[in-house]
Formats: sequence, structure tokens, C-alpha cells
Amino acid sequence: MEASKLGRYAIQSELGRGAMGVVYKATDTALERTVAVKTVNMALERDGADRYEARFYQEARAAGSLNHPNIVTVYDVGKEGNVAYMAMEFIEGQELRSLLAEGRALPVSQAVSIAAQVAEGLAYAHQHGVVHRDVKPANIMVLADGPVKITDFGIARMRASTDELTQTGMMLGSPKYMSPEQVIGKRADHRSDIFSLGVILYETLTGAAPFTGENVTALMYQIVNFAPPAPSAVNPAVPELLNFIVAKMLAKPLEERYQSAQELANDLRNCERQITSPAAVTQPLRPLGLGTAGLGTAGLGTAGLAAAGGLAAGTHPELALSQAQAVVMAQTLNRTRQDDSSRAESTDPPAHGLAQSFDSAEATQRLATLTGASTTLSDSVFATQAMSSLQPPELRGWRRRDWLLVGGALLLGLLIAAAILRA
Repeated sequence: MEASKLGRYAIQSELGRGAMGVVYKATDTALERTVAVKTVNMALERDGADRYEARFYQEARAAGSLNHPNIVTVYDVGKEGNVAYMAMEFIEGQELRSLLAEGRALPVSQAVSIAAQVAEGLAYAHQHGVVHRDVKPANIMVLADGPVKITDFGIARMRASTDELTQTGMMLGSPKYMSPEQVIGKRADHRSDIFSLGVILYETLTGAAPFTGENVTALMYQIVNFAPPAPSAVNPAVPELLNFIVAKMLAKPLEERYQSAQELANDLRNCERQITSPAAVTQPLRPLGLGTAGLGTAGLGTAGLAAAGGLAAGTHPELALSQAQAVVMAQTLNRTRQDDSSRAESTDPPAHGLAQSFDSAEATQRLATLTGASTTLSDSVFATQAMSSLQPPELRGWRRRDWLLVGGALLLGLLIAAAILRA
């Protein structure tokens, strides 16, 4: 392999580095077009290199089977020496992450348009058996004069595949945009992509993520247990219709979430039409699936948001409804695809409390391992940290270190007093 060439692709420059390798800008010398080439140096993978290479090709197969204007097109895959590579469509645009870098909300119409296009791309992928599982702003490219593109199906799973290339129970993806079921280690399906897109839509509408934390433990606790305030409570420019769409996207129980990305895309497009041309729409949007009851979103108010299980009824984050919380946390930590299938066919009655199979300390350790963090805090500390991170720094009061110092001093005083009394 020449230093500046991979197969028929002449390397021009480096575009970036990701979790699975380096991405280059290159020229396809056969077709004389510019492409992006993603590479993985298999020589660096001393342990499990064969499985890592197989996973790379699984990514290529998953992405290469998709042909949609909102998904980056994969052209070719190959290997030169120890370097496996994938050639794909080169995009002149910027990551959505860079648009959100300054912490400012996007115009509502732009935010809805981006979310609708991503939903349409995901709907196509889901219909072809591919779940992305790492939907985040860094994997969404915004073109100046073209469609939004979803990139990097690097941890995508083909639902029809029997290959066990991803260990069941191992959480993959970006913690900030994970769904509750991903956090507790359950296998992600297409509805997890919808939750992740809901986090992104919330962030583009408000300029702030719905779930935040000083560390990964607090973040994980909030995703599973907290409901953020409605987007309109943070940004008054957000119309009420979007509150209900976001609420349904962020619903913690899977059955209360949008059941298909296409359904979500339809609601977002309907909302987009109302925003850009209110007089063009005569029927009210019904994003909460209340069509059979003949109800729209008007008049549902904060009670309707709370019923959705995805947003708080007030202007501050709240603990999710106990019923919704129990449903999410009662989901078992499946270990095999067979367990997934048998669980889906089970006739057991729904759980009414926390299942014994949910071990928050275990889940924290797995998530911390993936993100470079390490902790063994108890559930009570999870709650304390999560609650603390919801408040402004000036209102958070003493830190854990301060309480330990005071507690230590108090204990020392008690020991000295006991010694004096015995003397």
C-alpha cells in the first residue's frame, strides 16, 4: 500500500478521527470523483482483530444497503494490508454539533426541518432492518444548500442478522443521547433512535440538553428518572404543538413513545407546515396518537404533557411519573437475542415496581467503563448528584467533600467526648 493511496483512492487530506478509525478526503481515480474514505488499522487491534474487522464490514453492509437522500451513501469497501477502508459520499457541510456549540437555540423552523429529515432517514433505515443506535449531533451533517445527512452507522445493528458481533447488555453510543433502555443495558431497537432524536430536537429548540450532569452517574440517573421541562418553558418561541411531539419522543416507556420514525416524520412535517404557513393547515396536529378520541393538542395543557411521560408539567425538571419510571426500570437486562425474542412473547403481567434484575450500580459501572469514568456510588448518591446538577452552581450548596469534612469533625468530637467521660 502506498502511503498516499488506498486501493484506487488517492488520499488528499485527513478529515477527522473517530472511535473506529481515521476519515480521509480522497479522489476515486477510476471515476474521478471526491470521496470520504474511512479506515481502520487492524494491526492496532491485538485482541479480537477478526471480530473487529467483521464488525467494520458489518457497518459497511448496513450502511451500503441504504439508499436515501438523508443518509450518507457508501460506495465501496476494501482492504490494503492491515488497513480496512470504506469509501463513501463526500459531503460539503458542517456537523450539527458545531451549530449547537455556542449553546444557542436554532430557529424553530430550522430545528423542525432538521429533525424531520433525520426522522425520514431513520424511517428508511428502520424499514430495511437497520437501527443506528448512536444518533447524535456529531453524526448529523447539515448542508448549506442540500438535505441533512445521517452519517456513521458504526454501531448499527441489522435486526435480521444472526451475527453476535455486539455483546448483548453492553451499552454503545454517546451517553448524553442514550435512551433509558440503553442506559440500563437492554438491547436497543428503532424506538431508541427516536428517543435520541428527541434529545437532539430538544437541544436545537432550547439551546440546552434535556439531561445534564456533573458526571456520567448523574447523567445516567436523570435519563432514567427525570422529565425535563417542556421546550416552550425554556424557549417561549417554541409552539405548543412541539411540546407534545417532544414529549412523545422522550417518553420513557417504549409503548408510549412513537412506534415508528415515519409517524414521527409525518408529525414533524405537519408541524413544519403550520409554522411556515399556518393558514395552509385546517386540521389540528395530533402528535400524541389521540386521533381515535377525536382530540387534538389544544386544551390538553400540562396534564397532557405529564401523561406523555416525557416532559415535566412545570418549568423545572421533575421526577418522572412513578408508573412510567417503574415500566422503564423493570425492563430486564437481556443477554442474548434469544432472550429478546422470548421476552417479547412472554405473557407475564406487567411489573408494578422495580425489578430485582435492575442493578443501578452495575449499569453505572458499565457506562463509566465506556466513557472513561469510574465510580461505585450508591443509589442515594446518584439522586443527590442528579438533583444537584439540576440547580445553578450558586444554589447547589455544599459539595460532598464539605459534608465529609463536617461529618468527620463531628465524629472526632464525639470520640473525644466519650474518652473524657470514661476518664
